Amino acid sequence: MSNLTRWEPVREMMTLREAMDRLFDDAFTRPISMSGMSAMPIIDMYQTADDVVVKAALPGLKTEDVQISVTNDVLTLRGEFKAEQERKEATYHIREQRQGAFERSVLLPTDVQTDKARAEFQDGILTITLPKAEAVKPKTISIKAK
Repeated sequence: MSNLTRWEPVREMMTLREAMDRLFDDAFTRPISMSGMSAMPIIDMYQTADDVVVKAALPGLKTEDVQISVTNDVLTLRGEFKAEQERKEATYHIREQRQGAFERSVLLPTDVQTDKARAEFQDGILTITLPKAEAVKPKTISIKAK
């Protein structure tokens, strides 16, 4: 035999606290949609024993369209994705190409030597190699036997 439960409309209502919890969960735990960040370049950053390397996907840009700067421990990329000339005789069904100016700043994980930094641009990928400062590189201490 099944148990019947009396329907109570008040039980179905969400409390204000539950509504706020859901709002914050949705805002901070869901992935960011690309529609709000259409011009933001996607980056990877990693470090080796000697360098900090940042790779940024910048398809369609030329070297003169991108500016790189390092201030204190923050790396900043600036540039602009130029919009393709809109075709008046065509009807667009999907238009997802990046367009607009961007500025992306990332905190570097360690001190670097900015005067020895290198940047290369190949196949739409900008690779920035920042040598670590000598003070933060690991030092090897040799052991002498007695």
